[in-house]
Amino acid sequence: MIKNFLSKYSDAGILFIRIGIGFSFIFVHGWGKISGGPAMWEKIGSAMGNYGLSFAPTFWGFMASVSEFGGGILILLGLFTRPASAFMAFTMLTAFMVHTSKLDPWNKAIYPMEMFAVFMGLLFIGAGKYSIDALISKKK
Repeated sequence: MIKNFLSKYSDAGILFIRIGIGFSFIFVHGWGKISGGPAMWEKIGSAMGNYGLSFAPTFWGFMASVSEFGGGILILLGLFTRPASAFMAFTMLTAFMVHTSKLDPWNKAIYPMEMFAVFMGLLFIGAGKYSIDALISKKK
């Protein structure tokens, strides 16, 4: 009985995930990076050195900041959820690589890996029926 009830409202579960993750990335992670400006973007962008990309660190840092802030907004709204999740998953994978390359303790390195898993999940399952993505697909 409970399983049937919960299964019936699985899209509400996706909505809760999107709201929680969206607010977190807008106000906790993304806003500080966006408002940090070029000096912060350069520091963040230097992480691309883990991929052998040492040019334009300010650009890469800005892109990561936009990914977290703008991606948080998109995921919260359920708009372009899959592309936003893909960008955010890459950003989280890069953050994980930074932590592991600095030999940070696991309790610090694991958070971006957990978020990578969440974003990969959203990439596969989508935004659910309580989203702008769902409204757009109904109109087509």
